[in-house]
Amino acid sequence: MSAGRRQLALVVGAGALAHALVLGAGAAIASTPAHSPRTAAETTTQPAPTTQPAPTTQPAPTKQPARVVLSNERTVTAWAHPVEEVGIRTRPLASSRTIARTRLATEDGFPEVYLLLSTLTDAHGRVWVQMRIPGRPNGRIGWIPQEALGEFQVSHWLIQINLGQRRLKAYYKGKLRRTVPVGVGKPSSPTPPGNFWIREGFRVSSRSNPYWPYAFGTSDYSTLTDWPGGGVVGIHGDLGQPQLIPGAPSHGCVRLHSQDIAWLGAHVTVGTPVHIVR
Repeated sequence: MSAGRRQLALVVGAGALAHALVLGAGAAIASTPAHSPRTAAETTTQPAPTTQPAPTTQPAPTKQPARVVLSNERTVTAWAHPVEEVGIRTRPLASSRTIARTRLATEDGFPEVYLLLSTLTDAHGRVWVQMRIPGRPNGRIGWIPQEALGEFQVSHWLIQINLGQRRLKAYYKGKLRRTVPVGVGKPSSPTPPGNFWIREGFRVSSRSNPYWPYAFGTSDYSTLTDWPGGGVVGIHGDLGQPQLIPGAPSHGCVRLHSQDIAWLGAHVTVGTPVHIVR
């Protein structure tokens, strides 16, 4: 993915964030009504004053943290750029273990993109965001404070790549829009499966560039740890070898015919989920 990157321009899609999907804050704790108080027995001379009921002491309902789902990673996927470098924690607690740190830029120097899964407001009113983490090992999830992220944005696209069928399918709001053949990683350097997303988009103007006419950088990291640029799995052109598509010719990247990657580049943006299945 690193060849010719300085000639490339970032494509950043901006969209208004759709209404989040609400899981709910948990069932409210029902209060048990107090029994009716008994009155004192009446005397033969005059009624005794009615005994006032003793104050009923009940435990206050436990306030459950409010959690909101941001993404289903099929029809609605939220994403954001970070605005500061902070620790990414295993749980929405300042005291929980740090497993990574946010970074402001990708390997190519473009604004980093994080895919957001949900938010949770803790008992102190602080909002935490659950998100997917780019980098090795693939598939990590963690939490950061919301203030460490910029404005939430949304993608309605989904890219699904089937390694066995060697096909890419593009969905918009759950509806299939395009199916195209792909070239994937060879047996010695397979394309890792999992749930990823697009972090970079490059428009390639020169036909002599092997990635022409478009390339995407994803959050998937290949098995080749010593590959230039860190081994980021890309989705790009055919490298001048259209006859190898469909097939398994690459070091882990996903190759498309020029007309197919051009179509993809004109429609999807950063933050779009990429699901790679066997």
